[in-house]
Amino acid sequence: MKLIEILPDEQNILISLAYASHRNFTEKKIYQKDKAYLRKEAYLALNKTINIADKMGFKIKIFDAFRPVEAQKKMWEFNPDPKYIADPKKGSPHSRGVAIDLTLCTQDNVELDMGTPFDSFSQKSHHDHMDFNYEILHNRSILLGIMTLSGWDFYNNEWWHYQLHNPRKYPLLSDKAAGTNLL
Repeated sequence: MKLIEILPDEQNILISLAYASHRNFTEKKIYQKDKAYLRKEAYLALNKTINIADKMGFKIKIFDAFRPVEAQKKMWEFNPDPKYIADPKKGSPHSRGVAIDLTLCTQDNVELDMGTPFDSFSQKSHHDHMDFNYEILHNRSILLGIMTLSGWDFYNNEWWHYQLHNPRKYPLLSDKAAGTNLL
């Protein structure tokens, strides 16, 4: 299964893969390459996302996209909490190539305040957490609206995580099967 690489220069977006650095909840580099991939259906939805965001004056910043099953296992071993990390036995939408973690930025590449950082495993990261000021609730609502209009479904426990509807219809992919060479 060949996945499509997301190219930031061609699509006027930012990519800062958390797991291609030590700046993530494991504090370990999981990916060896800072490249993002998606299945064709998710890639097409992302293009809609980028166009809508651009028309609204925003830019997309991607934290994670396709995550090989091998990487999912490493994350689960570090934090086996099914509220925030999918059990690799069941599989993650990321490991199917149909999920993306992202945020909105200004056209000057400044991230909008979403109330918590990416991968903040707490109640505050949930979509339905309302104990925030207007600006944060507004920013989260804009992101949710853009993603919904683009054909994505949300995961309630993480404001940054979106996936295609019915992700389990897509098979899980290893790094080798996907041909991404991330690990």
